[in-house]
Amino acid sequence: MSLGIVLVLFQVVVLILAFSVHECAHAYTAWRLGDPTAKMLGRVTLNPLKHLDPLGSVIFPLLGLYYGGMLFGWAKPTPVTARNFKHYKRDDILVSLAGPASNLLSASVALILLIILKHTIVGGQIAITTAVYLAHHVPGIPTDNLPQLFPIALFLYYVILLNLLLFVFNLIPVPPLDGSHILRHFLPYRALQIYDRVGMFGMLIIMLFFGSIIFRIFLNPLQGTFDSLLFHL
Repeated sequence: MSLGIVLVLFQVVVLILAFSVHECAHAYTAWRLGDPTAKMLGRVTLNPLKHLDPLGSVIFPLLGLYYGGMLFGWAKPTPVTARNFKHYKRDDILVSLAGPASNLLSASVALILLIILKHTIVGGQIAITTAVYLAHHVPGIPTDNLPQLFPIALFLYYVILLNLLLFVFNLIPVPPLDGSHILRHFLPYRALQIYDRVGMFGMLIIMLFFGSIIFRIFLNPLQGTFDSLLFHL
């Protein structure tokens, strides 16, 4: 199996797991705050089969990789019946934040594990450095006689990269992303009606014309911070 195929498989597996954690966090938080809708539908689980959308979670990410684009996609939205919340505004915001927060937490846990492995396992530094370079498509990286730890290091580093991507992306305040569920609570009625009507078109415009700018402003510094911690701690 070629190295390119291995890298693709690792990314797809990590993305599917990240989707599952994200949606489970929404479902669990909604349940704990009084809305049993997602719980009754079996969404309070890390089982990917309960969360994945065949088009958005598998086909779309694979097409993106095949054509050299960004590995990205979506899962089935977690159903929420907001009228079940005791504190509608607060609880709806908390449920919306739970998904991105779970992605940031996943990336942080992966970072801690990599730092521990770097200092406790023989060959850890080489395995992690190689994994980082390969994940960033640095050319000419030797892959012969890599430490046995390398697959774990590569997996954990992709956990960092893809979860940070989902964290930033889902906080963009454009429907149907999580950030929009937060922003809409602070808009006056007339502005909210316009916001909901143009939301999907706004999403398309942002991804076509401003997506790279958003990621440069927010994702790159965050990713750089994680990389700096990984190499200097």
